[in-house]
Amino acid sequence: MEKLKVLVVDDEARMRKLVKDFLQRQDYIVIEAENGEQAVDIFFEEKDIALILLDVMMPKMDGWQVTREIRQFSKVPIIMLTARADERDELLGFDLGVDEYISKPFSPKILVARVNAVLRRSGKGDAEDVLEVGGIRVDKSAHQVTVDGKPIDLSFKEFELLQYFIENTGIALSREKILNAVWNYDYFGDARTIDTHVKKLRSKLGEKGEYIRTIWGMGYKFDPNAEKK
Repeated sequence: MEKLKVLVVDDEARMRKLVKDFLQRQDYIVIEAENGEQAVDIFFEEKDIALILLDVMMPKMDGWQVTREIRQFSKVPIIMLTARADERDELLGFDLGVDEYISKPFSPKILVARVNAVLRRSGKGDAEDVLEVGGIRVDKSAHQVTVDGKPIDLSFKEFELLQYFIENTGIALSREKILNAVWNYDYFGDARTIDTHVKKLRSKLGEKGEYIRTIWGMGYKFDPNAEKK
């Protein structure tokens, strides 16, 4: 599949690098712009940008004006990034045609997941977005899970938790890391939330639930070879 181009617009070089590093790991081509005027110029020069990650507060031209300029000619997906968690800003963004709205600070992995989801909705994502391991099959596009060919019913968070475990197979994950990745920084819960969801997920996976190993005093590890040990 042809690599998709993502335009990352932020006046902070550190933020652009952080986002760029994570997107490139997912095989995206990343183009950077440090202000709104540069972003508009690049967008119309490149002509094949698949998605824009756009900061709101920038010099020369802010994110709102960039959106207005681009929306006159294109319906390219736009994800707005901002440090201002203001409902009025969100409503303005959606009125202008923004597809998603993410407040800083955010989990880079959650950001990548949002990018993937928005591109799938726009018809540009990978339709064969499937994870398979140890008899578990996760179809991210269809949001379906099967165990040895039999479908199982998971809640939204259980699905995201299982996906995160599989994508990090063999890695010991602290509860804090799981909380940040699956529930995001905006969630003010505690470790018991994770333990409750893991317990339910194990139950629904049946024998495959043994793949989710408890690392005492730390968190969990997804290990498909666990039952053989």
